[in-house]
This record gives sequence, structure tokens and C-alpha cells, in this order.
Amino acid sequence: MFTGIVQGTGRVIAIEPRGGDVTMSFDTGAVTMDGVAAGDSIAVNGVCLTATQLGPGRFSADVSQETLSVTTLGEWRPDTRINIERALRAGDALGGHYVTGHVDGVAVLETRDDDARSVRMVFAVPVPLARYIARKGSICVDGVSLTVNAVEGATFAVNLVPHTLDVTILRDYRPGTRVNFEIDIIARYVERMFAGVPDWNRVAGPRGGPGSKAD
Repeated sequence: MFTGIVQGTGRVIAIEPRGGDVTMSFDTGAVTMDGVAAGDSIAVNGVCLTATQLGPGRFSADVSQETLSVTTLGEWRPDTRINIERALRAGDALGGHYVTGHVDGVAVLETRDDDARSVRMVFAVPVPLARYIARKGSICVDGVSLTVNAVEGATFAVNLVPHTLDVTILRDYRPGTRVNFEIDIIARYVERMFAGVPDWNRVAGPRGGPGSKAD
């Protein structure tokens, strides 16, 4: 679990094909790997990866075909810059919102405009995912927790304050940039609640067996 509060930036240093998928290695810049062990989770541009090898200021992770196909990771090359967040630990401050690192899709930056000292960005998302995005709700864009300021059709707008521009790679984005995004986890559960899940009290038998109706 993550918060969408990026701790620093780094870059891809190697991509090794591994029989259909790849192993990626990352330079983590100022983000220390002290206390991180093999098997721990690290978010890279919002994608939860499992660290397999660690060293001072670097780590490696295996990236599956599924991840390569539904995120921007399949487009990365050595020196691609990345946002990094270590996994949330018990007692850590929750400064953003709950982020799972399970990317829902890829959005495309449509427009970028200065808005006083911040920058307003408008992203287009796949139409089937647009309904999960709500004005004044939360969204995670390349690992950054942001507040949705406007929604229109299959687009949403966010404002990036100077601090966010200073400490993430979003400051370099221009129209056409493709980004990973994750909808607010609450939207997933709300849909599930109203999706017509069977009433298991009516279909379960005694002690969970089939055929009885609960009184």
C-alpha cells in the first residue's frame, strides 16, 4: 500500500529480457534503500513492483507481461525518469490517499497551461474508466496523489502546485505524454456493492453448504 506522496525521482538503468517478460533495474537517486529487503514493494510511476535485488541507491524487479501491456512500462528505455515511493509502513503519515499500485489504465496528457503559480493539466482516459473519476475525488497519476478539479466526458483536470512540480517528474510532461493512472480505491468497492452480487444468505446451505435459505 502507498499514499501517492512521491519520495524522490530516479531513472531506469537496465532492462533485461527474460523469456517474454523483463527484469528492470533502477537508480533510486536520493531515495535510500536502507531497510528495504528483497520481497518488499516499491512504487515506480505508480506501479507496485517487488524488489528482487537491492544495492546502495538501486534495486531490480521482475516485470510481467501483464504489467508491460497495461502500463507505460513497456515503453520505457534506459534513462527513462521515474517517480519513486517506498511502501507505507504502520505509523507512517498518510499525506495523500490510499494507493494500491495496481494501475487501472494509461491516460494521455491533452493540455498543459499555467494557472497562477500552479500548472493545470487535462488528461484523457479510456472511456470505460471515466465513470470512476469524480470532481474533488482523488486520482493517482504516475504515482502522484492528485485532487480531481474537473471532469468532462472522458477527461479530467488537475492542478500541480509548485512543490509537486519540484519533486516529481510531472513538471516535464507535455501534451501527448502517456501516464499510468489509478482510480480511487473507494470507487472500485462502491461499484462492487451495486453490481448485483448474489445474496449468499439465500443460496448457502447449513454451515455454508448449498440448498438452504437463511431465516
